[in-house]
Amino acid sequence: MYKGRNVVIAGGTGPIGIPLTKQLIERGANVTVVSLENHDYASKVLHPKAKFIQSDLVDIQNCNNIVKNQDMVFNLMGIRGSVGIGETKVASYLVSMLRFQTNLMEAAFNAKIDKFLFVGSINSYPQADIHFEENMWNGMPKQNDRILGIAKRVGELLGESYYLEHNWEAVRIVRPSNVYGPFDAFPPKTAHVIPSLISRIAKGENPLIVWGNGTVKRDFIFSEDVAFWMLEAMEKAPPCYPINLGSGIAITIKEIAETITAIMNPNISIKWDDTKPSGDPCRLLSMKRAKSTIGFYPKTPLEQGLIKTINWYLNNQSLTKKRFNYFKKNNL
Repeated sequence: MYKGRNVVIAGGTGPIGIPLTKQLIERGANVTVVSLENHDYASKVLHPKAKFIQSDLVDIQNCNNIVKNQDMVFNLMGIRGSVGIGETKVASYLVSMLRFQTNLMEAAFNAKIDKFLFVGSINSYPQADIHFEENMWNGMPKQNDRILGIAKRVGELLGESYYLEHNWEAVRIVRPSNVYGPFDAFPPKTAHVIPSLISRIAKGENPLIVWGNGTVKRDFIFSEDVAFWMLEAMEKAPPCYPINLGSGIAITIKEIAETITAIMNPNISIKWDDTKPSGDPCRLLSMKRAKSTIGFYPKTPLEQGLIKTINWYLNNQSLTKKRFNYFKKNNL
């Protein structure tokens, strides 16, 4: 399906986009990656055969330019951030996300793109012990994530609206769980839980203070696995038929913190700050639809993925400091 095809990956210099680029090139695709990163950083992390364009896709003209002569679009654009960022920087999330996901899909539709992957989010689901794809609209997302969650819901509706009115069958939808891996954003104040813990332990923080009490449960999936299953979904999933991409295993934040400290420095003690927000009690994805539709199966065990992520970070700390920081850019 991918051999000889022209593929653009929007937001392709992150933890999913970099392995996705590599896997696409290995399958014979001609890949163009677009993001806000600078060329120096992109040249260090992307496959040498990838073409890179630095562009802000909030601007629809930029979107129109990048989809010209393309066959497929992967929309991986997003603003990765912690629970605290999700509560306090909501305008920064909402306005930019609505603009670039709307503009990119409109540009792709006008350019008659064959296949378009929209990446939803586990944050869009209402509270439940386990999230099934068909239950997305059974309530509002949890209070602290409702802005991000609703923005992603709107993106899914955009794809469905083009399908219903214009019979544009290009859009495929995946909903990843909590993605972790090399090439992530590691600044402690804005990063997700795994990269935040890794960077703080590497800096010698002891005791390690973690928000909440450690009992909340999350579904974690390794970034390289997400990239692989995105390719399968693009090829095999029906139009506008959302598919969860997670491990299907609920892991407590306490288990995550203890596993990372055991790998990096067993002498570090952990202190819990239950005055700070920790999010929903449980976020677990059902993988039933993914198994039946795209043949999903778990690829990378959590500890193995954590070891790969930790080793990459320890060997690339100077490189991580060169990553584009959306919040710093906007003085947030």
